[in-house]
Amino acid sequence: MTRTNRRNLLKLALAAAAVPALPGLLRAAPEPRDFTPQPGDWRSFELRTRVRLAPQGATQVWLPVPAVETDYQRSLDHGFTGNASQAAFVTDPASGARMLHARFDASVAEPTVELVSRIQTRNRVVDWNRTSEVQEDPAVLEAALKGSSLKPLDGVVLERAREITKGATTDREKVAAIYAWIVTHCHRNLDTPGCGPGDIRATLTTAGLGGKCADLNGLFVGLARASGVPARDIYGVRVAPSAFGYKQLGANSPEVTGAQHCRAEVWLTGHGWVAMDPADVLKVMRAETDRWIKDPADPLVAPVNAALFGNWEGNWIAYNTASDVTLPGADGAPALPFLMYPQGLDARGRLNELDAKAFSYEMTAQEV
Repeated sequence: MTRTNRRNLLKLALAAAAVPALPGLLRAAPEPRDFTPQPGDWRSFELRTRVRLAPQGATQVWLPVPAVETDYQRSLDHGFTGNASQAAFVTDPASGARMLHARFDASVAEPTVELVSRIQTRNRVVDWNRTSEVQEDPAVLEAALKGSSLKPLDGVVLERAREITKGATTDREKVAAIYAWIVTHCHRNLDTPGCGPGDIRATLTTAGLGGKCADLNGLFVGLARASGVPARDIYGVRVAPSAFGYKQLGANSPEVTGAQHCRAEVWLTGHGWVAMDPADVLKVMRAETDRWIKDPADPLVAPVNAALFGNWEGNWIAYNTASDVTLPGADGAPALPFLMYPQGLDARGRLNELDAKAFSYEMTAQEV
């Protein structure tokens, strides 16, 4: 990348970052819709995950539990039913991921468990014109600067981070440059299974800058960390349509089995944790219409590009911010890079979390 292109990219990024109380998104229709998300209005959702398995000997199931308690999400209650021989809410002590762990003896004819979570969410908005003395636990910020198994912070990741943020003098400038670079240079690969593996080195090399949210937002997080800015992925699931009329930015039916989505956030002094989602910008560019939009300045994309730098809708429930998750009781099983899908293990081995019908599980959500 030339020095001129680098300078222009940084100017574009800073222009996007400078938008205060962003004007919201437009409908994917001829008429714009003037909407500015504001925190304060809580929405309540009931999220159900139902598992009903064919008998295959002794079986274990782990279901992610929404465990993020913040100013944009709070839990009302969690409960479960079924015929498990043993079941309990557990936490992986290393990663902090919370889950329901159910064990079924080989004698159970049809292993069944249902997890019900009632959660409140609301829109998340940053006001770039206001700062405060918001603080965070130093240990939390330190963890948000470390690499993980699929987020190495050296080699090509560090090289690319230095290239992208050259000339940036503040954390906000660095984040803006990284966000703009991803939106400009990366793409959503429709052939990537699920939310993607989240291997950011591969995204930069063998995957050709393509992938889905775990890859693209994961890359954003990795580049931010490699640039010295605390950042983290937040793994969750969409539970309601977008209020802005974009079909790709929400769950468009009560059945949300395949609606998993990870977002991201960065820590900026004076603002605290700030919402980010460049992957959803790329999703709109690739899948909102029949044509692949490759210009982030396109009228359909530009409002999304501006809004998702600092803001997001409360139509999504967060599970956790964990990486390298160990499933309690899965002795000898390798750690998961993240926990966003149901997990299972029976006499045949690990169940495929991306094949919900074969697993089998179903997820539904309704606003209550």
